[in-house]
Amino acid sequence: MQVGDLGEFEMIAKATSGSPMPPAVSVGPGDDAACFLLDGSAVISTDMYVEGVHFRTEWSDAGDIGRKVVAAAVADIEAMGAVPITLLVALGMPRDTSESWYEAFIDGVRHECVRANVALVGGDLSMAPQIVVTVTVVGQTGSVAPVTRDGAQPGQLVAMTGRLGWAAAGLAALGRGFRSPKAVVDAHRFPLVPYGAGREAALAGATAMIDVSDGLLADLGHIADDSGVVIDIATSKLAIGEPVAAVAQALGVDPLDYVLGGGEDHALVATFALGDVPVGWSVIGQVFEPSRGLEAGVLVDGHHPAQAGGWTHF
Repeated sequence: MQVGDLGEFEMIAKATSGSPMPPAVSVGPGDDAACFLLDGSAVISTDMYVEGVHFRTEWSDAGDIGRKVVAAAVADIEAMGAVPITLLVALGMPRDTSESWYEAFIDGVRHECVRANVALVGGDLSMAPQIVVTVTVVGQTGSVAPVTRDGAQPGQLVAMTGRLGWAAAGLAALGRGFRSPKAVVDAHRFPLVPYGAGREAALAGATAMIDVSDGLLADLGHIADDSGVVIDIATSKLAIGEPVAAVAQALGVDPLDYVLGGGEDHALVATFALGDVPVGWSVIGQVFEPSRGLEAGVLVDGHHPAQAGGWTHF
């Protein structure tokens, strides 16, 4: 059966039936809007995912795509040091999309919502010439101020948690027609976001934070520019996963290209005062004051990188 035969309301029922609602949600799916209570300030983020740009259906199955869109969206809330609470998914797709594809997509969304501890409270459906997904996540700050990109200070340490270069290596492998190593191919299909680590960093005193969606150098560049500082990354402190190294060797490239320039792993990187780096975070660099001849930006081993790399849409 195709989704066009199934009908909008039956599709909505399939997506929302049995979804657990936390006590903070007083009105969940099925009404004109959802209602919920928040502790502290509201933090909200929206992401769009377009077939052929953010994913390819010949490389990722529907469940992978469902997991990916939730994980990537929730990572933005994590990067603010907030706690994700509710999530909305708007899905556009061709009329001839199979019912089984849609059900697998929803299963992937639900699976990742459980991992992220966020409630699916609604969304929207539409016919479209290709698959397009928009995810909106709402989080709360509680008693802790949101961690923005402009708080890095000279003398602080740069630390990260999560993985770098895995999704980029997976994309490179898929682009050459390979389906292995499975670990990096899966990393491209759906990231393993370090859920809870953003809140942990905020409570520990992180002064600036971002998730690595576009590449380590590119995303740290946002912190450096917004904070007016120089960030120096030590490559000796960057972990290179074994499957990442294997892909790099097979394709004849430097694995650091994936680690420094590859995005979509959604690791978290933050700046901390000495002594504030939480357990489980790895120090990878330092923050310096700009000086004569050294403007705000990112260095690698004390030198300007040839290019920042990373993903840009336009």
